[in-house]
Amino acid sequence: MIVQSADDALPEEITVAISGFTRYLKAERNLSDHTLRAYLGDVRSLCAHAVARGLTGLAELDLARLRGWLATQHAAGSSRATVARRSAAARTFTAWAVRAGHMTEDPGPRLASARPRRTLPAVVRKDQAREALRSAGLGAAEQEPVALRDQAIVELLYATGMRVAELCGLDVDDVDYSTRVVRVMGKGAKERTIPFGLPAESAVRSWQQTGRPDLVRSDSPAALFLGARGGRIDPRTVRRVVHEVIGAVPGAPDIGPHGLRHSMATHLLDGGADLRTVQELLGHATLATTQLYTHVTVERLKAIHDRTHPRS
Repeated sequence: MIVQSADDALPEEITVAISGFTRYLKAERNLSDHTLRAYLGDVRSLCAHAVARGLTGLAELDLARLRGWLATQHAAGSSRATVARRSAAARTFTAWAVRAGHMTEDPGPRLASARPRRTLPAVVRKDQAREALRSAGLGAAEQEPVALRDQAIVELLYATGMRVAELCGLDVDDVDYSTRVVRVMGKGAKERTIPFGLPAESAVRSWQQTGRPDLVRSDSPAALFLGARGGRIDPRTVRRVVHEVIGAVPGAPDIGPHGLRHSMATHLLDGGADLRTVQELLGHATLATTQLYTHVTVERLKAIHDRTHPRS
């Protein structure tokens, strides 16, 4: 039996347009692979919804059809964040379609969607992070390659706050031990340099000198972190590693690399770092994103106020 793909069920004009939109996203938007897949999935869903309700060409894609599609997403239980992302994908698609000549009018700017609630995931306390990293170090003491790798992963993630995709994309020569910095390729192909401390240096050195040689193969890439079969490590493996390391600490929240990134930022701000510095370290495009972390400094600010204000 031949199974139709999502695009096979769409009119040829729309299929051609989606292919052009795909090339545009890859060539000009510098989206991550995850975001690219999400945007294309959203556009295919939008087009399939509209075609099922009588759409024959993109010129007929109007505001009512866009709103109807978002309404079905909401009714299906999609979160506010998901609906907001799908709305953004639809606006990006219709704007491109007008420029490419597939549509004469762009209904996208009039498509409103609820803003996602900007909440932070759970973070570990400083003592919990310290205990998790201590446990990872005890596991690596046996010099087993995977244990050395896992310790290096959690130490470097916590030291730098880099994203899981950024860590997986690291190559061996991205680490400069002489200055203790790592070169990271972030979102939008933007490069930044992040410092790290002595514990991370020790863990990464041990992995690279003792653990990595046991996993490397003749066809292995220059990746800093390797999987058990010698290929570049997969983000799913990194997530599993972080969940296991943090999960070994009694009372610690169940977090992955994203939560460890937020923990690092929280601990920096709680220790007195300024927002601009944290923004640079995390690779946030705008300061508004970094400002989400300011809630963690309230108790510290209260303590300073109580200690220094004459009328406290």
